[in-house]
Amino acid sequence: MTRVFITGTAGFIGFHLAKLLLEEGVTVHGFDGMTDYYEVSLKQRRHAMLRQSPHFTTTEAMLEDDAALSAAIDACAPDIIVHLAAQAGVRYSLENPRAYIDTNIVGTFNVMEAARRHAVRHLLMASTSSAYGAETDMPYVETQKADTQMTIYAATKKATESMGHAYAHLWDQPTTMFRFFTVYGPWGRPDMALFKFVDAILDGRPIDVYNHGEMYRDFTYVTDLVRAIRLLMDTPPERPATPQDIAEGDSLSPVAPYRIVNIGNSQTVRLTDFVDAIEEVLGVPATRNLMDMQKGDVPATWADASLLQSLTGYCPQTEVREGIAEFVAWFRNYYGK
Repeated sequence: MTRVFITGTAGFIGFHLAKLLLEEGVTVHGFDGMTDYYEVSLKQRRHAMLRQSPHFTTTEAMLEDDAALSAAIDACAPDIIVHLAAQAGVRYSLENPRAYIDTNIVGTFNVMEAARRHAVRHLLMASTSSAYGAETDMPYVETQKADTQMTIYAATKKATESMGHAYAHLWDQPTTMFRFFTVYGPWGRPDMALFKFVDAILDGRPIDVYNHGEMYRDFTYVTDLVRAIRLLMDTPPERPATPQDIAEGDSLSPVAPYRIVNIGNSQTVRLTDFVDAIEEVLGVPATRNLMDMQKGDVPATWADASLLQSLTGYCPQTEVREGIAEFVAWFRNYYGK
């Protein structure tokens, strides 16, 4: 039976991926630091649900604790590692940048070292659409230049892409990096826009709408995202014999078994329309506090998911209003609102 080690299983995406794998009967060991960046009780509840499966075990420790991480991976002896844990949040990186260096760079290095030591079949690691930074040529494709990151969060994620490529080249470690585009859905993070908007609107509080609503995001529903990850797990990159063997549009490295893949819905939604949809689902109008663009934010993101589709035959497609409705149903049930 395949053994999968996942970092960040008490987190939003890691929880959903672990749940999907456990439903397939895969053996999963989760690793999470349970930090208090947002309410720990939500993380504990996610882990409690996963622990209902006999195929799930967990270690609670920080990625920076190399001894704890190494011991957990050694005990698991995984076939595949999916590294999703990170210090998240674009805006928090303005307040506490060191946390991003410690977790996202040092922690990721520790994961890569363990993957090298175990010669895992496939190492998959999360990056972000923020890696595209100030690039305005959209939709974003994995082969375009991405050297203009605008926050420390984005910079640390781009750094892990470079680190992953180096290890793939040096140690022939098959590595896939995903660039996620604005993931949302049930069990989502309280620091993200949908969660904050729904919570505030139901409480009768105003919501902060940046850039006066003239922002665009490629919203990706979480179950679509983890389905894409699941399919990519079975698609490890192979080092090409020559650069000419790389298909057009493929981000496969010419010198390593390494690839970057966008996971997005391939359509943009204006922030104003996103709020309109939330109001429609809730049946409650929002009081909008229109604000200027926040430092480090980008006006738009938009994924070209052609590579994902060519590799897996799959592309996320949940419409944003449908996804919002699913989130609202979970939120009302979980918080009794």
